[in-house]
Amino acid sequence: MSAIIKIRPLGFPWETNDPFLFCAYHEDQYPKGNGKLGPEASLNGRNIGQDFTLKDGWRMYHGSKIPGFPAHPHRGFETVTIAQHGLVDHSDSLGAAGRFGNGDVQWMTAGKGVQHSEMFPLLKTEEENPLLLFQIWLNLPREKKMVEPYFKMLWNEDIPIIKLTDENQKVIEITLVAGTLNNHIAPEPAPNSWAANPENEILISTIKIDANAKYTFPKASLGINRSIYFFKGTEIMGEESTIPVNHEIVLNANQEFTIKNGDTTAHLLLLQGKPINEPVVKHGPFVMNSQIEIREAIQEYQQTEFGGWPWPGYDHVHDKRKGRFALYPDGTEIIK
Repeated sequence: MSAIIKIRPLGFPWETNDPFLFCAYHEDQYPKGNGKLGPEASLNGRNIGQDFTLKDGWRMYHGSKIPGFPAHPHRGFETVTIAQHGLVDHSDSLGAAGRFGNGDVQWMTAGKGVQHSEMFPLLKTEEENPLLLFQIWLNLPREKKMVEPYFKMLWNEDIPIIKLTDENQKVIEITLVAGTLNNHIAPEPAPNSWAANPENEILISTIKIDANAKYTFPKASLGINRSIYFFKGTEIMGEESTIPVNHEIVLNANQEFTIKNGDTTAHLLLLQGKPINEPVVKHGPFVMNSQIEIREAIQEYQQTEFGGWPWPGYDHVHDKRKGRFALYPDGTEIIK
């Protein structure tokens, strides 16, 4: 049996399979900062508030002065935000906050409802502020849809980096965000996550492969969904296929799959997990099991705003002098 089920081009956002909902990939070559955490560059010609066009190598997204995503609600799923490069300022309706990046991961369970903002502060004023970020939406099963919201930080210092070599001593570097691989265990996810049960075989990792290196993905159980997202490089070879960059490879996870990289370093994202196999009804920032539940979510948000917004502005950012930190709803603050 072939390991490859299908190969498809990457769009925006990236398509995923159950238990994942989608993956948003953001890469922006932000310019020098203006000292107020925004870009030292003209915003003329941009559709401010809806700037998703890659102009001069970067976008403002929904931000007006600082790039990012001002306050917006979620219910019924989780976000796993991998900030490979650059910084993210988090604020939410629980009073929690944080600044993370350059390898850190934030794991947030929206549960019964939360508002949060994700802004991209441009702290550097003497050099550019590149950003590379994945935000993965991971579904919650029906029994967990309405749990209390929760967030935690997976600091880069605590995330395993597995370095392997192939038969020609070429290096494969795997950053293990969730799951278990080669006897390495990722930090614990949020407690109500589908990923919290090892039987669900959730695996989230980024993979960097030397030019001309080979790597074999180990087998998972029958019925596990697995996708590889090839987002940087030139081409990789797998089985009888030559796969160009910016493509997803959907795999039979219970089959070994070997890739041989081309002539430049390749960068991949791996998403794997047991499907939840429940109805999925999406409406913007809400993901439930029925249209009735979606209507209830909209109505409750209109009435309560999921606790309101305790920050001075919907595009709230933290003091430019502040480093990486996490402030939790109970007042506990961790400074890195």
